Amino acid sequence: MNRTISLEIPPTTIISVVPSQTELLHSLGLSDEVIGITKFCVHPQEWFRSKTRVGGTKKLNLDKIKELKPDLIIGNKEENDEAQIKTLISEYPVWMSDISTLEDALDMVSALGKITSRESRAEEIRLAIQSGFDKLPPAETHRTAAYFIWRNPYMVAGKQTFINEMIEKCGLKNVFEQSRYPEISPEELRKASPDVILLSSEPYPFRDKHVQEFKSICPLSDIRIVDGEFFSWYGSRLMAAPSYFQELFFANNS
Repeated sequence: MNRTISLEIPPTTIISVVPSQTELLHSLGLSDEVIGITKFCVHPQEWFRSKTRVGGTKKLNLDKIKELKPDLIIGNKEENDEAQIKTLISEYPVWMSDISTLEDALDMVSALGKITSRESRAEEIRLAIQSGFDKLPPAETHRTAAYFIWRNPYMVAGKQTFINEMIEKCGLKNVFEQSRYPEISPEELRKASPDVILLSSEPYPFRDKHVQEFKSICPLSDIRIVDGEFFSWYGSRLMAAPSYFQELFFANNS
């Protein structure tokens, strides 16, 4: 983001306002240092139950953050509200990530390892993630896919998103070329006619009951409910993502 921040290293009072990065901080062994998380930081469960919650990712409780007096806040350009982040930047060291590729995620792991003096553990996590993705079969981009994140209105993950990167790692080609998260109509979906329709468990909680709804639009598509955390969480959860993708898409090829 073309910013430079100054802070004591290692920081001893950290607030994370991004769920996937909160989980990474836990994997880095920062239980004592992390003092605040959001209400969506559900992993690990023990932190969700015990750490102070500072609101939602896009609606932070700035007064609660002020009470905690953090010496580092860790956020993300996409997941957090720009105006609130600018307010926090004026008062605290705020480190922001901007993730759209696997390489971005790996760099983020290394950067947070360095900032928190957990370089060795961060390198272990980075190598485990890279090794897992290296073992996936080569991408076969002749199969097309649409990945839904919302209903009423329908919204999909388009290009220039981390989800799109994961779709491609699964050997699929996104049928929607628009950038970010476009709203689409049933007619546009019918016309695109993807081979696979992926209904994410988050942020909209798609369930089995929604499959028939999409089947009526694209009767020939393979429609699946998928765990959105493996497609959109870009922290240490990526260590388990390749195994999930392997089972989901490549099991019959092994």
